[in-house]
Amino acid sequence: MKRVRIHAGNVGLVFKNGDYQRVITQGKHWLRFSERLSTYALNMPFHAPKALEVLLKDEALATILTLVEVKDNEIVLVYENNNFKNVLTAGRYTYWNTLIDYKFVTADLSKISITEAIKKNLYSKAELAKYIRVFEVAAYEKAIMIVDDEFVKILEHGTYHFWRNDQTIKIAKADMRQLQLEIAGQELLTKDKATVRINFYAQYKVTDIETALMRNKDYEKQLYITLQLALRAFIGAYTLDELLEQKETIAEAVLKDVKGQASKLGVNVLHAGMRDVILPGDMKDIMNQVLIAHKKAQANVVTRREETASTRSLLNTAKLMEDNTMLFKLKEMEYVEKIADKIGEITVAGNGNVIEQLKDIFSVNK
Repeated sequence: MKRVRIHAGNVGLVFKNGDYQRVITQGKHWLRFSERLSTYALNMPFHAPKALEVLLKDEALATILTLVEVKDNEIVLVYENNNFKNVLTAGRYTYWNTLIDYKFVTADLSKISITEAIKKNLYSKAELAKYIRVFEVAAYEKAIMIVDDEFVKILEHGTYHFWRNDQTIKIAKADMRQLQLEIAGQELLTKDKATVRINFYAQYKVTDIETALMRNKDYEKQLYITLQLALRAFIGAYTLDELLEQKETIAEAVLKDVKGQASKLGVNVLHAGMRDVILPGDMKDIMNQVLIAHKKAQANVVTRREETASTRSLLNTAKLMEDNTMLFKLKEMEYVEKIADKIGEITVAGNGNVIEQLKDIFSVNK
């Protein structure tokens, strides 16, 4: 016989000729010389040296062991004293249950949603992250969720976690903010065959994400084409002069025309406008010449109007002076003063009337 000692925190399994005999716990024990002892720490998982089915027939051993069986498409999260430890994959595992408080959470990977009682802060752990798919939907977005090519639901903004398995998950997002669509440098023909380039814009919002993403392909491109065709149709119905005069009216007509088509795309067009109408070089020169001629004509009209008013004023003055000799003399002296301002020197004789001499100087020889 030989005496052995099992220290605290350990347990021993006794074997004889390779066959399991019994389990011994903390304390001193006597063994036969033909028996062999294997010692195990109670704070470590138990790795059975023999088939578990044989060992667990011993009720004393089965009582202090916890058997965990993990099936295919499952994982088990192991917690020690309420702290996450590791992840178990398919297989059989045994743990001593006398020293450490173990907790096991089984997760079914064959489904999509994570319904198990697992804290989200564990999702980023390396041991668990490889089993999880993560999708982000921004605060200004919505998304549709498609599983195995079938629409499932609409996702609001947030972070979504799903189990990673053979099922395919697709997330299609749409920006729910007010957006702007530009139709820049569009070359169009007016009713009178003038070529113009139009810069047009529209502001819109996605109102039905399922319609926009599931029932339409590239809804933004379709909206662009709808606006482009409507703009082409309206521009072709106006002459160049009408186009330049009625830009706002045309933009309102285009907006009204595309609203119905846009609703079929899951989109609401809020506003539309024509930013620029760009003429080709030769057409621009012609328009400038027309503008210059128009302004010259306006200037001529103003000049003629002023000349007529001036002539009418002179006629009225002449009539007054004809009836009033004193007024005539005053006007005569006013003109003499104006002329004298432009002459450097004037010589008059000391005899005779000075006014009469000035009259002779400034009078025109007949």
